Amino acid sequence: MNKKIVIVSASTGYGHNQVANALKLEFEEKGYEASIFEPLKEASKSLDILVSDGYKILATLMPKMYGTIYKISNNEIMNKPVAKIFIKTLKDKISEIVDNEEADLIISTHPLLVDVISSLKGDNIIDIPFLSIVTDFLPHQSYISDNVDAYLVGSCYTKNGIVARGISPDKVYAFGIPIKKIFREDVIIEDKEDVFTILLMGGSMGVSSIKKALKNLLNIEEKLKIIVVCGNNDTLKSSLDEKYSEDIPNKYIEILGFTDKIPELMELSDVIITKPGGLTVTEALAKNIPMIIPYFIPGQEEENAEVLVNAGAAVKVDSVRELDEVVGVLMKDSSKLEWLKQNMKAISKDHSIDNTINLCIELMENYKPFTEIKDAN
Repeated sequence: MNKKIVIVSASTGYGHNQVANALKLEFEEKGYEASIFEPLKEASKSLDILVSDGYKILATLMPKMYGTIYKISNNEIMNKPVAKIFIKTLKDKISEIVDNEEADLIISTHPLLVDVISSLKGDNIIDIPFLSIVTDFLPHQSYISDNVDAYLVGSCYTKNGIVARGISPDKVYAFGIPIKKIFREDVIIEDKEDVFTILLMGGSMGVSSIKKALKNLLNIEEKLKIIVVCGNNDTLKSSLDEKYSEDIPNKYIEILGFTDKIPELMELSDVIITKPGGLTVTEALAKNIPMIIPYFIPGQEEENAEVLVNAGAAVKVDSVRELDEVVGVLMKDSSKLEWLKQNMKAISKDHSIDNTINLCIELMENYKPFTEIKDAN
């Protein structure tokens, strides 16, 4: 009988569901049955709207407030009231999903679900292994629980952060955040243009700071190609289309909305200017494209940037007004680009989707249910 895997996620931003989808495809390719659920949508539409829309509003319109909330909740005492709300709301729904699917493994790609599943395991309501995927490079308190059987993380720095919060290092595996297979494959680009190319992005929501970044980059005198990805922000795309409708000497500007061509665009580009979401960072690491970070959402993205800069795997600028100077230096000194690439390889050296799948198989095959442990005693 084939093993069954349940993956639970939530729609705050784009990354958590993308990780779930990437993992589901990998399991299915290897003959396992995997299903994705968003228990928050099923259990409470009002709380789901509050969480997903609240994230979008705070992250885009009130980022400082979001950062403050993130930091306040990033300790055990302050995180408990939030955890209680989600446990009360989702406990029955997740238990129902596990029972109906006859799951052999449950995987969470979202921190708000960790306490719920941990509570179910602690109360012996569900008795299967639990893998938590940490989708950023420093762990928030909401990820931390003794009832997690294994953690999947994006770097040794992330592992150290989890261990520092009291989790055994034997439970933490730095195999990388799961991403689409195409990011792990070589894409052959024929007739690549001989011009320095920048991929300018701002996440799925398309942060408005892209406007200032693009304007600043045009100060660079050398020939330059800039590929701008506006994500789902149609207003931003329309504004840029109108402003840059006429040709600019020595500059080639391509403005895109939401696109599934990011892997190819990364292959075409020499650097990526982006905000450091966990998924975007992992994709850039896989493609080994140097990152420049001029903007971020306070909280987890701020911490991601800190990890990358400390590892020499990205350049952070304090203002978009400095972009032209930083890019100019990298254009003139290829050794600096190579240094960034080597450091990126060091961070991602242990990344392996095969190891991730093998870890999941081991968890299912070696897991000792509570009833067996009780009988043994």
